[in-house]
Amino acid sequence: MQDYVTVTADSNLENDLRLLVRLAIAEDFSDAVDWTSLCMIDEDQRGGCQIVPRQTGVCAGVATLPWIVDEFDADLELEILSEDGQALIAGEPIARLSGNSRDLLASERTILNVLCRLCGVATQTRKYVDAISGMRSKVYDTRKTTPGWRLLEKYAVACGGGRNHRRGLYDGFLIKDNHLQLGGKGGIPMQPGEAAEKAIRWRGGQVQRMTTPSIVEIEVDSLDQLRNVLPVGPDIVLIDNFSLDDIRSAVQLREELNPSVELEVSGNVTIDTIAAIASTGVERISSGALTHQATWLDLGLDWFNTSAT
Repeated sequence: MQDYVTVTADSNLENDLRLLVRLAIAEDFSDAVDWTSLCMIDEDQRGGCQIVPRQTGVCAGVATLPWIVDEFDADLELEILSEDGQALIAGEPIARLSGNSRDLLASERTILNVLCRLCGVATQTRKYVDAISGMRSKVYDTRKTTPGWRLLEKYAVACGGGRNHRRGLYDGFLIKDNHLQLGGKGGIPMQPGEAAEKAIRWRGGQVQRMTTPSIVEIEVDSLDQLRNVLPVGPDIVLIDNFSLDDIRSAVQLREELNPSVELEVSGNVTIDTIAAIASTGVERISSGALTHQATWLDLGLDWFNTSAT
């Protein structure tokens, strides 16, 4: 089965990053200037700095640094010393910048904001991935992302070793309880099997319009619903907020009725519960905590070699 698209450092990521940097520049400068640097620093002063993690973690976002520097249209040279996905060691620099000191100060906070956020998501993801290392299950993200940061945060998840779920509503079918309720008639919800069959049939008629893998996934909240939908054969069934015993029963039911269907667990997925969930034999575990519970990784800018030309 084809999986959802993995977010990479491509033109789509670049476009989103550039939009965010332009907004950040507008926030910092409005229609004015950096009065403090203008007052305190000579126009021709030059210097260098390096981006240094203050704690261990996972690198994410250095691939975006050339785009950030370019948006500032600054007199800066960039040297990247690490790669996204690599382990970060406290005190070891991941990039160096040199050039006009005013330009360095102008771009400092935006650069750090992007890297601290993305490294934080990647580090959080790596913890979840490591917690089920060697097991069948894979860790997936969700659409619970910061508005405007969707692709960037999903890229960071991938840097941390996680898998990307849908990038957006355009990126496949995911039938949830609201769809069943609103898609029914006379106040009676549509049955999961009927809904999955409709999506599979509809996908066949729309395939020429679809630019990404058209996965059909459906959420169920009971074993009865799972029993109803498995014979239809959606690509994935999302079992939501099941107990561990019910997850095990769901895996057994899947093996009996349609082994080709993959199972995804969502709900109550934490760093403390994920290993037990993975032990049931499900293929996928998705958690919004990869993004909405991630804290920024502490990185700083250390200065060196300041001089006037």
